[in-house]
Amino acid sequence: AITAKGTQRSKFTQRKADTDMTHQQQIQKQKTPAQASSKASVEAQDKPLFSAVDVIHSYSRAQAIADGVLVDVTDTAREAGFKVPVAITRAAWADCVEWNAEIEARKATTQDESGRLWDVVWMAFVACRAPGEGQRRIFELHRVPREGRGNRPRRVSLAVCIGPGDDHYPVITIMQPNED
Repeated sequence: AITAKGTQRSKFTQRKADTDMTHQQQIQKQKTPAQASSKASVEAQDKPLFSAVDVIHSYSRAQAIADGVLVDVTDTAREAGFKVPVAITRAAWADCVEWNAEIEARKATTQDESGRLWDVVWMAFVACRAPGEGQRRIFELHRVPREGRGNRPRRVSLAVCIGPGDDHYPVITIMQPNED
């Protein structure tokens, strides 16, 4: 047999090359589709899915706190036992925490924002410590609603979610169940 360089191979060398080729073909047939595509997936991992020019808009957690969309409650949360930064959405704050003298006079009950915040943060902490998996937990608590004249506590559901923050370290957000 003559090689690509024009030199002649011995019959032994040719038979060895044919056997090696047959062996390689058998290995390829035995590979699962996942193994066969692993090389392609490794090559795909080298290229980023998106680049900076692909991003249309981004809104960081720091911007949300600065804009008032989120309220940073990390200090109170640390007292409750949280070890990561915690924020609450403006909607959850308005429903479960916000309280002022006008509301107190109308409701004829003694409450304050720090006590209501503690109730929310503590119940979120208890929900996070409960057994189970997942990044999001729903929990319930009783609070006196701001609206109306009644001062009976009503049950409300909130969600607590853990995820990556702006610097990719874990952060917790307390929100209403319909928020994300």
